[in-house]
Amino acid sequence: MTKILVVEDDLVLGAGLCFELDSSGYVTVAAYNCQKARQLLKEDHFELVIMDVNLPDGNGFELCREVKKEQPDLPVIFLTANDLEQDVLTGFDLGAEDYITKPFNIRILKRRAEVALRHGTAAEKSGTNQYRDGFLLLDFEALTAVKNREKLAITPNEYKLLRILTANAGNVTIRQLLLEKLWDCEGKYIDDHTLTVTMNRLRAKIEDKEHTYIKTVRGMGYIWTGAGE
Repeated sequence: MTKILVVEDDLVLGAGLCFELDSSGYVTVAAYNCQKARQLLKEDHFELVIMDVNLPDGNGFELCREVKKEQPDLPVIFLTANDLEQDVLTGFDLGAEDYITKPFNIRILKRRAEVALRHGTAAEKSGTNQYRDGFLLLDFEALTAVKNREKLAITPNEYKLLRILTANAGNVTIRQLLLEKLWDCEGKYIDDHTLTVTMNRLRAKIEDKEHTYIKTVRGMGYIWTGAGE
């Protein structure tokens, strides 16, 4: 069973969130402060952590930093009333999978939890910063890309797109998630049209008539169809 740690100091919200996630087949464990969360993380294994930023005995950002240091592939979703741009950027800089502001729609939160869990599973299985299939080589650590022995010019946002898509290979990556992960040269999040243009440009770079990697799922997002390592 997939186990989720919910770190939320609002007892009513925390209990309600656990109930909804449990009803969807997950096993949830609640913590109401940083101290309890640290204890649970040492004693048990979790596939996902959903945490508030403002906690009674500490800061969720600091707790996330500790979590990522010990378990870099453990997905974290921030759940908070803070919607300041700098807070959102800080959350993503710390390696969080998502940042959801209150009030929120529980169905959307569940869907984002599903996506975060798939990313975490893919990261654990891959254990690598590369994608290769004999035709295409992507090195996300060195930020290099080679297609049929030809080096490609890939932008930072395109590498970020490729990293997300390959980590979630075979599953739909929703457009909203991609929009929240990408930004332009001025530090502003890109819009839906820009995402479409970027994706088409990326396809032109990495694909040819015999090798296709990115499939559009109309109304939802994209699927990475490559079968590399």
